[in-house]
Amino acid sequence: MMPTERDSPQRQPTTLLFVGSVTLVLALALAMFYGLAQPPTEDLVVLAFILSVAALISIALGHGASRLGWIHRSPRLQWTLIAGNALTLALVFLSVWVTARLMFVNQHDLALATVLLIFAAGIATSLEYFLSMALTQRITVLNQAAQDIAEGHLDARAPVAGRDELAELAEAFNEMTARLEAAEREQRELDRLRRDLVTWVGHDLRTPLTSLRAVVEALADGVVEDPVTAQRYLRTAQHHVRLLSDLLDDLSDIAQIDTGEMKLDRHHSSIRDLISDMLEGFSTRAAQEGVTLRGSTEPDVDPVLMDAQKIERVLTNLLDNAIRHTPPGGAVHVSASTVDDQVRVEVSDTGEGVREAELSQVFGRFYRGEQDRRRHAGSAGLGLSIAKEFVEAHGGDIGIESAVGEGTRVWFTLPH
Repeated sequence: MMPTERDSPQRQPTTLLFVGSVTLVLALALAMFYGLAQPPTEDLVVLAFILSVAALISIALGHGASRLGWIHRSPRLQWTLIAGNALTLALVFLSVWVTARLMFVNQHDLALATVLLIFAAGIATSLEYFLSMALTQRITVLNQAAQDIAEGHLDARAPVAGRDELAELAEAFNEMTARLEAAEREQRELDRLRRDLVTWVGHDLRTPLTSLRAVVEALADGVVEDPVTAQRYLRTAQHHVRLLSDLLDDLSDIAQIDTGEMKLDRHHSSIRDLISDMLEGFSTRAAQEGVTLRGSTEPDVDPVLMDAQKIERVLTNLLDNAIRHTPPGGAVHVSASTVDDQVRVEVSDTGEGVREAELSQVFGRFYRGEQDRRRHAGSAGLGLSIAKEFVEAHGGDIGIESAVGEGTRVWFTLPH
């Protein structure tokens, strides 16, 4: 059976502490009275009886307010604080007045004590009202900020005043709202990216598929009879199949990254062999584009602890970009060297370059330069973003240096 509010394990120690503190105050009061006044035994008994009755009443009221939930029935915190103060003053007044009434001989002294008690009670009540107003005003402001958040105004903040628990609550509230606001911005950005993904991928799928359909229909209908022309059509179809395959690979990688399912299968492998294989694989395409493809690696770069498949994907994306943006007669160079106990791989080209204002965006998803957007289809602008995710998953860094008309150098590092 789940504990109820009345049986809460945190409430029982609080009640015991309250009873213990009241008992301790009673004992100290009687001890001080005996030590200072040396009263007769009957006076000590009378005072002990009066103070004990007051203590029992305070314990009963405290128990009822806490255990029975009376304190939660008040519609306003300010009324609860004032009522608690009033009950305390009433107990003090009755205890002192009854004691004075029984023990004072002089009526003048009794009247003076009564006036002083009434004056003290009035001052205490006024002070309690003032302090409770200040306290409840801070709570009201915090409540208004919470209502603003509930209505969707995530930029609402609660003022932080003082160093007490309410100030800590306001700070925690502001931190929570800041996180909610950041989460909403993230969600809006994700929604925008999702819409862009659907739009751009739809376009980039449609273009090669339309070309493939035209090629296949021409070959199937016998429109093309010349073997040379047929071979050219087949090469076109092969090119668009590769574009579709690359696009689907990009989408698969992005899905794994976003869902947290990407796992690295790292082993000590040869980065030199991987670069050599990549150069051989891209050599035919580079020759067709009229681009010179070269590579160089230092002998001490191996071995490297890496997921060879993921790093191959990084190099594929970087080489694909470099060759695509390098005009005929240009060159692409791949190198690997050891720098500060890390392997640094660079892919540089003599292509068109990237404007300085766009350098901070190139590793973002769906980024494509204007020239690339106009001339090339089949790429949703995910290659560099995927490369960045894969490199950083290995604990490395990636960066770019470029100047318009002079070429681009993209580099990444891997722990040795």
